[in-house]
Amino acid sequence: MDWMKKIRSCLILLLLLAAVCAIGYWKQGGLPVFGKTLEEPMGKKVALTFDDGPHPYYTEQLLDGLKKRGVKATFFVTGEHASLHPEVIERMDEEGHLIGNHSQNHIQLTKEQTMEACDQIKWTNEKIKSITGQAPVYVRPPFGSWSDELENLVPMKVVLWSVDPLDWKTQNKNSIVRHIVSHAEDGGIILLHDVYGTSVDAALEVIDTLSAEGYNFVTVDELLID
Repeated sequence: MDWMKKIRSCLILLLLLAAVCAIGYWKQGGLPVFGKTLEEPMGKKVALTFDDGPHPYYTEQLLDGLKKRGVKATFFVTGEHASLHPEVIERMDEEGHLIGNHSQNHIQLTKEQTMEACDQIKWTNEKIKSITGQAPVYVRPPFGSWSDELENLVPMKVVLWSVDPLDWKTQNKNSIVRHIVSHAEDGGIILLHDVYGTSVDAALEVIDTLSAEGYNFVTVDELLID
């Protein structure tokens, strides 16, 4: 019968359409899991990290800008500044940012007695834990100065960086932005300091610029897990 042929033709067309959609969805990153679909994030990943804070004004300004953009960052704070501005540490934690250890008062750890260097890290961990309820897992040694001895004694993961615009030195927003944008790459870790207004302004412009280029901003633990 003609109506049976029409039904069969419609079914075939629907099956072909479903197959085409499924292939296209797979190519865009959709992964089927037990009949459901798991979306993989598109684009490249990069981590913004900030050292030396928190600062009572500039870090708050930065947090405002990150919140507005829906971006999470990583903050390597000193114990000294955490002690002075615990309310900023609380806000970082509440808003989902990753908090790491940057020593108690920003000394070059490899130039100190080993136990003094360990105490610098331990004291800062305890201070952060007293504020957030959780001790940091990640440490960034000031000046990137680390040693095999500290590696063996400190049960933390060291995080350095791949992009350094020398923001503390230039304190020039445009120069900072140009350097970061031109050196950004998938999996990159960007070093900045949230104790300078120019660095905060540059960071927010970098987010806007790189987001438009397809970058996703993540915390360093997400990069290291990947």
